[in-house]
Amino acid sequence: MSEFRIHHDVNELLSLLHVRGGDGAEVFIDLLQKNRTPYITTTVSAHSAKVKIAEYSKTPEDFLRKYDELKSKNVRNLDPLVYLLSKLSEDKEILQCLQQNAKERSEVSANATTSTTFAIPPTSTKMSMQELEELRKKLGNVTASSNVPQSAEITRKMLRDRHNKKNPTQPNPVFPNWVYDRPALNGDFITGATAAGDPAVAIGTMPLPAQEQALVDDLLFVLVGVDGRDITAQPVLGRQNRSFIVDPTLDMSIKELVNRVLPVASYYSTIARFTEEKSSFEYGQVNHALTAAMRTLMKEYLILVTQLEHLHRQGMLSLQKLWFYIQPTMRTMEILAFIASSVDKGDCMGGSTLSLLHDRTFNYTGDSQAQELCLYLTKAASVPYFEILEKWIYRGIIKDPYSEFMVEEHELQKEKIQEDYNDKYWDQRYTIVHAIHFLDHFLSKYLNVVRECGRDVTCPDAKEVLYTLKERAYVEQIEKSYYYASKVLLDFLMEEKELVARLRSIKHYFLMDKGDFFVHFMDLTEEELKKPVDDIVPPRLEALLELALRMSTANTDPFKDDLKIDLMPHDVITQLLRVLAIETKQEKAIINADPTEVALSGLEAFSFDYIVKWPLSLIINRKALTRYQMLFRHIFYCKHVERLLCNVWISNKTAKQHALHRAKWFATAFALRQRMLNFVQNIQYYMMFEVMEPTWHIMEKNLKSASNIDDVLCHHISFLDNCLKDCMLTNPELLKIFSKLMSVCVMFTNCMQRFTRSMKLDRELNRLSLEHGTMEGPPTQSERTEEQEKKRLTSKFLAEHVDTLQSYSCFEATVSKFDSNFSTLLLDLLDKLSVYSTNDCEHSMINIIYRLDFNGFYTERLERMAIERSQKAAA
Repeated sequence: MSEFRIHHDVNELLSLLHVRGGDGAEVFIDLLQKNRTPYITTTVSAHSAKVKIAEYSKTPEDFLRKYDELKSKNVRNLDPLVYLLSKLSEDKEILQCLQQNAKERSEVSANATTSTTFAIPPTSTKMSMQELEELRKKLGNVTASSNVPQSAEITRKMLRDRHNKKNPTQPNPVFPNWVYDRPALNGDFITGATAAGDPAVAIGTMPLPAQEQALVDDLLFVLVGVDGRDITAQPVLGRQNRSFIVDPTLDMSIKELVNRVLPVASYYSTIARFTEEKSSFEYGQVNHALTAAMRTLMKEYLILVTQLEHLHRQGMLSLQKLWFYIQPTMRTMEILAFIASSVDKGDCMGGSTLSLLHDRTFNYTGDSQAQELCLYLTKAASVPYFEILEKWIYRGIIKDPYSEFMVEEHELQKEKIQEDYNDKYWDQRYTIVHAIHFLDHFLSKYLNVVRECGRDVTCPDAKEVLYTLKERAYVEQIEKSYYYASKVLLDFLMEEKELVARLRSIKHYFLMDKGDFFVHFMDLTEEELKKPVDDIVPPRLEALLELALRMSTANTDPFKDDLKIDLMPHDVITQLLRVLAIETKQEKAIINADPTEVALSGLEAFSFDYIVKWPLSLIINRKALTRYQMLFRHIFYCKHVERLLCNVWISNKTAKQHALHRAKWFATAFALRQRMLNFVQNIQYYMMFEVMEPTWHIMEKNLKSASNIDDVLCHHISFLDNCLKDCMLTNPELLKIFSKLMSVCVMFTNCMQRFTRSMKLDRELNRLSLEHGTMEGPPTQSERTEEQEKKRLTSKFLAEHVDTLQSYSCFEATVSKFDSNFSTLLLDLLDKLSVYSTNDCEHSMINIIYRLDFNGFYTERLERMAIERSQKAAA
C-alpha cells in the first residue's frame, strides 16, 4: 500500500468515527508505516477468524451469508479484513469505544432525519388469490420491462465512459440499438408477451397419460427458453434466478417430476442472459472468450433437447425418460449458471474473471468432471489475456484495448524525472490494477525502458503461454522472460550507459573526491561567493567552475561537462530541517515560518547540480541528486569554516611579531582557534573517510552482484541514506547542535579578523621600502637606518595602541565567552552522540567521540553528565 493511500485511509477512518483533536492523523500514519508487515492469510486462519466473528455476532447467519456473497464476488483482501475484525472483536476496550461511537452517530443521524409515516388505506373488498397472483405478475412484467434494460444500458455506458477516459484515442465499438431493442434475439424467455387466451380445457381435468404428454411437450419448450401452455416463466428482477409457475390443477406426482426438471430451464435462462449481456464490446475480451466457450457447450445442450424432441415426436419419450436423460446435463448447466452468476455479481472483467475461474477450478479438485469443465472454460477465457501477457513479458509492450490487463500504463514523461522530486516514473509508470491470484507477483517493466531508448528487444526464449493447473509450467516461462529483461536492462545501463562511471563522476564532485579541484575552485570563487546571492552572476561562476575543472585532475573525467552550478533558496540547515519535518507536527510551522531577514550569501546558497539523461535518470533521479546536494553542501560548508580558521591562523602569525603587554587573552584565543580547527578537521575526516568511503565501496561491491535494476536502485538509495544518517543529517537534534557549533566558529573567525585588521598598518609598513631611488640609485646606509628606526617606533606604537584598544573593548571577556559557548556545545554534541550510539545502536557515530576526545579531555565531564541524566530519569 502506498504512502498516499495510507494517508487517505487514515483520514477517512477518522472522519467516519468523527474523531476530532487528539494527536492527529500524522501520528497514526507514522505508526502504521513503521509497524506494517505483510500478513499472509491461510485458509485455516481465515476460517477460524470467520467462526470467531460469527460467535460474537448477534446475527451470525447474516454475517456468514454476507461473507459468502463477498467471496462469490471475488473481493480482494476479504480474508485479511475478516482476520482484522476478529482481532478487534477480542479487544474489549476497542469494542466499547466502537459501540459508544455507533450510539453517538445514530443519535446524530436520528436528529437530522425527519420521520415520515405512510398509512395504508382500508379496503372494503377482499382480493382472491387468483386476482392477487395476476396483479403480481402484471407488476413484475412492468418492472422487468422498464428497469432491467435501463440498468444494463447504464452499466454499459459507465464501462464505455471509463474506457474512453483511459484510452481517448481508441474508443470502444458499440452494437446498434436494435440488438438491445429486440428481446426475441437473445434466446431467453419473453416475459412481457401475453397469452392468446385461456386454455380451452384445464390440464387437471385431463387423464394422467394426456397430462404427462402435455407436460413433456411444455418442458421441451421451456428447456430452450420458450413458455409452455401450462408452465410459464416469471419475470426476473435484477440478477435473480428464473422461477416458473406450473398450473396448480396438475397431478401431484407429475408436478413433482416437473419441478425436478425445471432447474435446468432456470440454469439455461441464466446462461443465455449472461452470454447475451457479456458479448457486448464493453465487457472485454476475457468475458467474450468465456461466453464463446459457454455457447459451444450450449450447442451441445440444444442438440440434446433436439434429440429428446425427436423421441417425443416418435412417441417414445415419457416424463420419467426425460428426467433420466436430462440428469447428466443438469450438473454441467448448474456449474455454468453458477459461474455466470458469480461473474455477474462481482462485475468481473479481465483478470478478475480469470481469478474467479481459477479459484473455481481448484475448488472442484474432488470432482474430476466439474474440474475438467472449469478447466476448459478457464483455458478458453485466458487465451486473449495471455496474448497480452506474452507481448508484455517478451517485448515490453502493453496492447490492452479493453483495459483488462493486470498492469496499467500511465502517460508520464521520462524527461521530467530530473525535475520531479517524487520519482513517479519508475513507481507509477506501470502499476498493478487487476491482480490475478496466480500471476500477481510478476511485473516486468525492464524491456519497456530499453525499447524507449530506441532499441528493439525480443526475448530469445519466447514461447506461447498457456493456462494449466500446474502453475510451474507458465511460471517458469514468465521467470525466464523476467530474468532476461532484467539482464538486458542491467547490461544496457552498466555497459553501454556506464552507470558506475557516472556514479564515480558524481562522487568526485558531490562527495569532494577530487581535493585539488576544490582547492582551485574555492580559491577562484572565494570573493564571488562572499557576495549576497542576489548579486552573484551565475555565468561568472560557471566560467570559474570550467577553469577549475581544466586546471585540476578533474580534467580527465569524461563527464565533467555535466556538472553545473545551482544557487539554492535556503541554506543547508534550513533545507535539511524542512525535509526532516515532512509529515510531522512541526511541518506546517516550519513551512509557514517567516523567512529570515538576513540575506543568504553565495557560500550558504551554493551547490552543484548534475545533468543526467534518460535512462540513467531512473537511478540518478532528482530525489537522489537532492540527497547528494545535501551531503555536498554540508561538507562544503565545513570546508569553508576550515578555510576561515586557517586564515585566522595565518593572520595570527603577524600578531605574534608584536610584544603585547597582555598576551594571556591572546594565547587563549590561539588555543580556542586550534580546538575549533581540530573539531572541524576531525568531523570532515570522519564523514569522508569513515562514512562515505567505506559505504561507497560496499555499494560498488553490491552493484557488481545486482541482478536487476530494482536491486541497483535499492543499493544506491541505501548508500545515500546511510551517508545522510551517519553524517548526522537525519537527526534534527544533532543537526541543530552542529549548526550552532559552526556558527560559533564563524563568529569567532570574524571577531579575530576584525582584530587582525588593525595590524594591516604594520604589514603595509613592512612592504614599504625606500627604493625610491630608481632614478637616483639605491638608498644610502643612513636612509636604511632611519627607515628601520621608523618601523621599530611604529611597531611599538601599534602594540601599545592595540593593547589599549583591547583593554577598553574587553576582548579577553569576548574570547572567554566564545570558549565557554564552544565547549558547552561540543560537550552537548558528544553527550548526545553517546546517547544515540548506545540507545539507537548507531555505532559508527561513536567514532566521532573517539576522534574528538582522543586524550580523554572531555571524558570526566561526559561521565558526570551521564550520571546526572540517569539521576533525573530515576527521579
